[in-house]
Amino acid sequence: MPAPQSPQPPQSPQPPQSPQPPQSSQQPQQPQQPQSPQSSQQPQPSQSSQPSYENQAPTSALSPVVPPVLAEVVRSGFVEGRHRGSLVVLGADGAVELALGEVTAPVFPRSSNKPMQAAGVLRAGLDLAGERLALAAASHSGEPFHRDLVRKMLDEYGLDAAQLQCPPDLPLDAEERDTYLASGAVPDRVTMNCSGKHTAMLAVCAQRGWPLETYLDPEHPLQRTIHKVVEDAAGEPVASVGTDGCGAPLMAISLVGLARAFRSFVAAEPGSPERRVADAMRAHPEYVAGSRRADTWLMREVPGTLSKMGAEAVQAVALPDGRALAFKIEDGATRALGPVLARALTLLGVEGPVVGRIGRAPLLGGGREVGEIRASF
Repeated sequence: MPAPQSPQPPQSPQPPQSPQPPQSSQQPQQPQQPQSPQSSQQPQPSQSSQPSYENQAPTSALSPVVPPVLAEVVRSGFVEGRHRGSLVVLGADGAVELALGEVTAPVFPRSSNKPMQAAGVLRAGLDLAGERLALAAASHSGEPFHRDLVRKMLDEYGLDAAQLQCPPDLPLDAEERDTYLASGAVPDRVTMNCSGKHTAMLAVCAQRGWPLETYLDPEHPLQRTIHKVVEDAAGEPVASVGTDGCGAPLMAISLVGLARAFRSFVAAEPGSPERRVADAMRAHPEYVAGSRRADTWLMREVPGTLSKMGAEAVQAVALPDGRALAFKIEDGATRALGPVLARALTLLGVEGPVVGRIGRAPLLGGGREVGEIRASF
């Protein structure tokens, strides 16, 4: 269903004209942005009062293209909200088959970059495999088996949890979080969903004799290696480097580049770092996500599929035949992820109960189901 046209600012009165056909909703116009202040007499913000952010660059949120509506929030038959976003689908040959919104502008893929970060750890020389490698690429739920393996890996490389520079956190999974808090536990670095990645990063630094205290510095040898892996996989330069929620460097690429990266991992030569990461994630999806997560369900029930979500409602998937997709919900609402992913998978011809399970997003009223979040493309 095409996206509704964005409302236009009021126009000055014009002489009557012949009726014109409506504009296509495929190319909605963006309201004009206000001009930057020109007069030196206008108040300027004090530099000292502004936060300092490194290496700022435009993202899809600043794109002149108004993203289409990808999902609607329907309550009691009434559309009460909409989620806009951009989505790209690649064919088996890597060509763009579907593009909705702005798919060539840079975005922060957030944790969807983790397969590339894990491949960077392998390129740097760490020999990981199986569950350990899957955990290195994980946004884990913080379930006991995740926490146990993180601690085991730290012990194996002579490391301590205090050396992890990810922040203390609670389990990502809501059910596990309730159980964790009921036990009297408190936020912990090992419990943080990125702790497997940080453990792998520390381990390779310890092995190579690289500084441990600065392993998250973008200029650290490990992070420079990861930067190169991201560019190689995406087939484009990194547009910007920021800081992710866990403190690690975060490389911005386009949605086309993200889909291309996932496609390159499933198509990589057996034994290569990229293929080893893809194989470990697909063989052990519960370590990549958790018992109650869409990435786990999809990789378990659609053999050969590589799937990884990211914060701010980013998702990337590659099928074993090389077809791939990537999307981002503009407002970062993760509640729209499942319905949009399910619809995109359907467009790719993926069938089965798992698609319906991923796409189900009911709305409740008075404790009963009164609506849903549904894809609208």
